[in-house]
This record gives sequence, C-alpha cells and structure tokens, in this order.
Amino acid sequence: MTAERPPKVAVASRLFTPEVGAASFRLQALVDGLVAQGADVSVVTTRPPKGSPGFTAPYRLSRWPVLRDAGGNVRGYVQYMSFDVPAFFRLLATDADVVVSEPPPTTGVVVAITSALRRRPFVYYAADIWTEALAATDVPGIVVRVMRAAEGFALRRAAKVIAISDAVAHKVEQFGVPRNRIAVVGNGIDTSVFGPAGDSADADGPYFVYTGTMSEWQGADIFIRALPAVLAQHPGASIRFFGQGADEPHLKELAAGMAPGRVSFGGVIPPAEAARWIRGAAAALVSIKPGQGYDFAKPTKIYAAAGCGTPVVFAGTGEGAALVADNGLGEAAAYDVESVAAAMCRVVGAAKSNADGREARAGWVQQHASLANSGQHAAAEVLSIVVRGEQAARERKQGTTR
Repeated sequence: MTAERPPKVAVASRLFTPEVGAASFRLQALVDGLVAQGADVSVVTTRPPKGSPGFTAPYRLSRWPVLRDAGGNVRGYVQYMSFDVPAFFRLLATDADVVVSEPPPTTGVVVAITSALRRRPFVYYAADIWTEALAATDVPGIVVRVMRAAEGFALRRAAKVIAISDAVAHKVEQFGVPRNRIAVVGNGIDTSVFGPAGDSADADGPYFVYTGTMSEWQGADIFIRALPAVLAQHPGASIRFFGQGADEPHLKELAAGMAPGRVSFGGVIPPAEAARWIRGAAAALVSIKPGQGYDFAKPTKIYAAAGCGTPVVFAGTGEGAALVADNGLGEAAAYDVESVAAAMCRVVGAAKSNADGREARAGWVQQHASLANSGQHAAAEVLSIVVRGEQAARERKQGTTR
C-alpha cells in the first residue's frame, strides 16, 4: 500500500446488505474489515428487493436493477446473467487495485475476465463449492459440467482464494489451485445480533426453528417426517420455518399431509427477528442430506443458533455433525426419521439442562465463530494482494534502473 493513497478494493456480488442471507452478512463483515484497515472500498451489487430497510454506508455502493424470481431472489441462470452482464461493463469502469468476487461461478468468470483486461488481480471468496451443491439437485449433467468448468476457471485464475474452512480449502485444491494461494479465514455470525441477551419469542408449546435457505441438498423434510413421532410424546410441539428456497413448496406440501397445523412458514425475516425466534426455541434444526457431496459444509445456521445459546439438532454426517457433537452445541443425529425424532424429543425433555448450557454455547461462538473476526482476517488477506503487487512493481522498477 502506497503512502500516497489508500488501497482501492472493489467487491462484486449479486447480494449485499440490507438483503438477508449468509452471503450478505459475510461480505458486510469483509467490507467493514477493509474499511477498518484503511481501504477505499466500492461495492458493485444490485438494488435490494422492494420493502428492504434503508442502508447507508461510508463507502461507494454501486447498485443496478436485477431480475429476481417469484420469491424476490437472484437465483437461477437468467437472474445471474441479469447481474453478470451489466457487471462486466461496470467492473471495466471501476478503478481498483484488487477485486473480490463472490459466487456464483458465472460472476467469478466475469471478474476474472475484467481483471485480466484491466491488468489487476482478483480474490475469490469461496464460502462453499457451488457445483457441489448444484450436483445434489435435479439439474442436467451438462449444466453441472459447464458450471464446474466455470468455477474452476475462476478459482485457478484468482491471485488468492479465501475459504471459510479447511474442508472448503481442500475442495478448492481439487480444482488445481496451489495450496499457497488459498487462505482459510473461518466463518461465523454477527454475535451482536445472534447472542443470548435479548427478547425471546413466545409460543403455546415447545417449538423447533429452521432459519435460512431451504434447498434440496439440505433435506429439511427429514424434520417434518420426524414430527409425528415427536408429537406422540410432546403433543404441543411445532416447527417454524423462516427463510425461503427451492425446496419450500415440497416442504409445505409434506407438512400439510404429515402434521397439519403444526408446521408454519414465516418467510424471510430480519436477523434480529430471527434471533428472537431462535432464543425461544427448544432447538434449532439444521440438516445436510448425506451422499450429496456436501458433507464438508458447516452451515451458518449452527453458529446462529449456538450464538443465541439454543441447542442444535443436526441431521446428517460430516463436518456439520462433528461441529455440533465435538463442541457441545446440541444433538448430532443420523439422517433418518427415527434418529432425528429421538434427538428432537431429547432436547424437549432436557429443557432445564439446555437452559443451563446456554452461556457455554454462546461463549463458544463468541470465541470461535465471530463474523467480525473472520471479516478482519479476510480483509487482511485481500489487502496482502495489493502489498504483494506493489512490491513486485518496485522490484520491476529497480530492475529497469540498474
């Protein structure tokens, strides 16, 4: 970083504050970290959905109209391209020392090409491996192959790839990215919002809460299929879903048939409201369907629940199950109806001990999964690319003067 001016960083993402979602929270933490470390930041993003709260920032926000699906999401290839095509020209016109790309891979390709044309480096922020999730859905194989090629193109051309976990970093390496170009920065949640202090929602009986995206590969239907067995022991129990996703219509249909009146869908709600419902829940529900190639994921839902002090019922195997079991964050159950129902019943029956463990769970998140900390770490990794570029430029200049 030169003494004459601060480093210029551009962040390209189809999602940003005030939209609700893990990607928005993560990028906000990154940008906050960049600003705190003296960077001049611009964010190339979209106009938020109608009805979003106002948001002002101490950096440049370049917003552009985008196509959204019926649920107001930028999800689907037409929607992605409605951001990516204008972003190509917007990024060409953006002055930056380094650009940060957020998935999907199509945006990574746009950032890679514009960065090459502008002769500047870019960083790819790999919160997950996009095509691992895509392969777990019902899409044609040719689509998976094309998107995997796009993801590999972006990852291999990035000056640095930021991964949120060692498991994601390992997946990135499988695309042919050298390990010394991958930085693991961790992940987490905003502990000022998802903390044990604050209001809790009231309900007539014990309830479970599921927050965030409802995708096929997550398989949240396991909780609805387990609910009748839970109701046999706890007749007042219910499940409350908050969020949206491609699997939501299937979940609603299943709930109407298996547990009418005991499952509700509240849509997308602000983080503070989500925290209120999590605090009052018997447990938060998190799942990853095994065998879909996504067992390496550590869903942010786990951190949000534990940050509020609420135990997690995790259905599945792999990294998420280990995270819950190894750190006393709740119950890790096999992905089958009997195991999940038993785990749900145990947390309802252990309400007293769960309340006693609230501070311990929240304390673990505060120490190990603070989004502010991971944002600072990610910002330092981004700015290291600028420093490295300036050092290389000085060396080239010295070489020409000898």
